[in-house]
Amino acid sequence: MESGISEIKRLYPFKFRTFAVLKAPGMLSDQIRSDFPILTRQVHGKPLVYLDNAATTQKPQAVIDAIVHYYSHYNSNVHRGVHQLSQEATDAFEAVRTQLQSHVNAAHSHEVIFTKGTTDSLNLVAHGFRSVLQPGDEIIVTQLEHHSNLVPWHMLAERTGAIIRFIPMDGRGVLDQTVYESLLNPRTKVVAFNHISNALGTINPVKEMTAKAHAVGAAVVVDGAQALPHAAVDVQDLDVDFYSGSAHKMYGPTGIGLLYGKTEWLEKLPPYQGGGEMIQDVDVTSSTYAGLPHKFEAGTPNIEAVIAWGAALTWMHQVGVANIQAHEDELLAYGTALLGAIPGVKIYGTAPQKAAVLSFNVAGLHPYDVGTLLDQMGIAVRTGQHCTQPIMDGFGVPGTIRASLAAYTSKEDLDQLARALERAIALLA
Repeated sequence: MESGISEIKRLYPFKFRTFAVLKAPGMLSDQIRSDFPILTRQVHGKPLVYLDNAATTQKPQAVIDAIVHYYSHYNSNVHRGVHQLSQEATDAFEAVRTQLQSHVNAAHSHEVIFTKGTTDSLNLVAHGFRSVLQPGDEIIVTQLEHHSNLVPWHMLAERTGAIIRFIPMDGRGVLDQTVYESLLNPRTKVVAFNHISNALGTINPVKEMTAKAHAVGAAVVVDGAQALPHAAVDVQDLDVDFYSGSAHKMYGPTGIGLLYGKTEWLEKLPPYQGGGEMIQDVDVTSSTYAGLPHKFEAGTPNIEAVIAWGAALTWMHQVGVANIQAHEDELLAYGTALLGAIPGVKIYGTAPQKAAVLSFNVAGLHPYDVGTLLDQMGIAVRTGQHCTQPIMDGFGVPGTIRASLAAYTSKEDLDQLARALERAIALLA
């Protein structure tokens, strides 16, 4: 990561904050909130309390500056020009690939593929497995999945004749590992699951589940969208075959994401799209494809978003991923106790290993109604199914109210949520 940061700093002349000594995790938000200009605004005449970070995080000034600086100083296409601007853009673009390689500890930079986001990454892999699966092969998914890690596999099964199996969750929102082990067999070809649930915060035992899948020869595909913002991820230690994520969940721009894949799998799967950049030779009747990573990166990429993602990664590492995780763990415990003390509030997702999500309902009240009143009081939360209908069906609810945390979230934010929630309950009673 250090070499990637040095390259980003060379390419970005604007100032990055430096955190020489961080205070206790509970004080982290006090030190960094000024980096996020949007946090100073008001909503409906009230100071914004932003608690919808699982949907997207806010952006530090360094990320905003990176986008402006790219368009102001070296806007050009990448990989295609010999002129100075193109070379500068290409250097900045590829420096972020190196940063991401280090961030997830990939063995090679060509194992980092740029996509439009986690959904695009998962669709890329599922599309590639059309050439691998046969009728009767089995795909294991879980009840905890975001729709982006369910629907592509349903589409793949329809296309190939493969069979979908699923791992249920228990009342805590924890996957039933006994059922998982019973589902694994020589016909299992793909096991797809998330690292952290976006709806409940459940942290799944990725390394253990991966080892079990590999024991029967299955490939492992992990949705890491909710893990990368909150914890250190080491894909080599986890031994996963594919791992995906989105920049906008980790303080970066929308419209850009990551697919990590082991070299042997990326070489085996066919391209997802055809066009410029991903070819080696083309004539009027046939094409041969470029090597990794360009084989999967057809067309002009979202250049400014990639470069700004590098600024977001630099910001995260200057703050410290471990510091962010410790801060959020402290807030999660504080918020769980705070909301749990309010009469009528039920928290969904009580896994012993859990990340920064508080998903809850109020007895007798619809989550949409509560969320609407919270918005009027300046509190931004998510309400609904969170693109996880199987989870909501499992709990027998139409949806939940979700408060999700980030590095800039403070205890005062949670205090304001609790006060606003009590007022909303009184108004709707």
